[in-house]
Amino acid sequence: MADRSGTSCRRVAHIGDSTSVGLVSPLDLPDPAQRLAAQYRDAGVRHTWIDASGGRSMVEEIPGQVNGYDTARTMVSSGFGGCWVIALGTNDTANVSVGSNVGRMARIQELMSVAHGAPVMWVNVKTLDPSGPWSEANMRLWNDTLVQACHQYPNLRIFDWASVAQDGWFISDGIHYTAAGYAARAQLIAGALARAFPSSGHSASCIIR
Repeated sequence: MADRSGTSCRRVAHIGDSTSVGLVSPLDLPDPAQRLAAQYRDAGVRHTWIDASGGRSMVEEIPGQVNGYDTARTMVSSGFGGCWVIALGTNDTANVSVGSNVGRMARIQELMSVAHGAPVMWVNVKTLDPSGPWSEANMRLWNDTLVQACHQYPNLRIFDWASVAQDGWFISDGIHYTAAGYAARAQLIAGALARAFPSSGHSASCIIR
C-alpha cells in the first residue's frame, strides 16, 4: 500500500511512456488494487488522470501518438489544475544520444513550462542495458540533468526510482518490468508522491527515496 500519511495533491496528472503502461494494464496487474490509480487513491489523491503511451518522449512522436509536451498542454487546456507526475525520460535520453537537436535540459524545461509552478514529481530512469541508446549510461545522463533542473525549479521533486529499482523486476530487455516490478513501481511512485508533497509541510529535499 502507498504511504498512508497522504499527499496534499488531491488532483494528479500522470504522464508516462511504456514503463507506465504496465502500471495500468490488467494484463500486467490483474488485481485493480495493485494498479497505479488505486495506489494514488491510497496516498490521498482524489482525482487521477493517467496518460501512458509506449515509446513516448517529450518531443518526438510515433504515428498515432501525442508526445509528452502536447499531452500536458492538452490537459491544461481541458482545465486540469493540480500536481504532475512525469514518468518520461527513458526514450528522451535515447533520442538525444542518437542525435536529436533538442537536448536533455531543454526537454525538461519545455515540460516544466506547462506546469506553471504547480508541484511536479519526476520519476527518474533506469535500465539494465549495457550499451546502445537505452543504455544505463544514457539513463544516468538524464538523471543527472534532472538534478541540475532542481536548482531552477523549486516546484520540482525527483523520485529516485533508479536507486530502488531491483534488477529482478526487469524483464529480459532490461527496460520493462515483470508483474512484480510493475506492482512495486506503482506502490513506490504513489508513496514517493506522499513524501514529495505531504499533506502538511513540504519535502525540503529535491530527491525523494
